[in-house]
Amino acid sequence: MPIRSICVYCGSQPGRDPAYIAAGRALGKSIAAHGLRLVYGGGTKGIMGAVAAGVLSNGGQVTGIIPEFLVDMEATRHSLGQLDELIVTDDMHARKHKMFERSDAFVTLPGGIGTLEEIVEIMTWAQLGRHEKPMVFANIGGFWDPMLDLIHHMREQGFIHRAHLVQPLVIPDIEDIVPAILEHGEDRGRSGGEEAVISRL
Repeated sequence: MPIRSICVYCGSQPGRDPAYIAAGRALGKSIAAHGLRLVYGGGTKGIMGAVAAGVLSNGGQVTGIIPEFLVDMEATRHSLGQLDELIVTDDMHARKHKMFERSDAFVTLPGGIGTLEEIVEIMTWAQLGRHEKPMVFANIGGFWDPMLDLIHHMREQGFIHRAHLVQPLVIPDIEDIVPAILEHGEDRGRSGGEEAVISRL
């Protein structure tokens, strides 16, 4: 499946480590440099805003998808006007469905409960055989290690019943993320060659 767009899940807050904002900007720059479209939750603050700014400042294209009730919480209406495409939905469910429809891959940067819920839903749909799109944990500074340990524990205890369908890539270095997704899109069967940098959960 050709990769044309990447959905990025991440926090609408900046977090306490400046590395998170820097990672957001760098990922946006990489998405633009590879000629791909960013699909994201439409926020213009925090890490979400950093990713979008990274794409736009490097000539890339951005689709923001946000429910009406979050417009003033996670964005400013002026900033939203800078996006190439803005979709305002009635609720969170419609937002998540639109993001899934518009995206060929999913990357999760640091974030909170909402970010966690989004990537878990995508992993659930993969387990149920609803998609085979690449999924990536951008493990900046080991941010996702507790989550990855929990998933490993659930798998070991027999609660991820189709584990072969739930194999997100775990990538600590931002510059490796987009190339890994593009490679995955070309050949889903390959998993070796870069284990020192990229691992599968």
